Amino acid sequence: MMTQNNKNEKMSREEAGRMGGEATSKNHDKEFYQEIGEKGGEATSKNHDKEFYQEIGEKGGEATAKNHDKEFYQEIGSKGGQSRGNNDGNNGKMSREEAGRKGGQARARKN
Repeated sequence: MMTQNNKNEKMSREEAGRMGGEATSKNHDKEFYQEIGEKGGEATSKNHDKEFYQEIGEKGGEATAKNHDKEFYQEIGSKGGQSRGNNDGNNGKMSREEAGRKGGQARARKN
């Protein structure tokens, strides 16, 4: 459905963008989007420094913290530890699972 901004029946910029996006999604597959995402990521990494990524990571972490409770952090910490694998031959060091669990608990205590 086309929105009318004036008597010339021109579509809005928003409507044109939506229609273009829908047409593009019909013409391209998952690999296309992965490729352009990769290219965008490479271009971004060339144009930004370490501080840029630290800043957006911090903002993302703050936004996540506002939307999740301590159980969320405990769960992802535990899952992270489990996905890294159990290693009983740690030579006296904490296992990855234990480190993930403790990290999740420490993060949850901050919130």
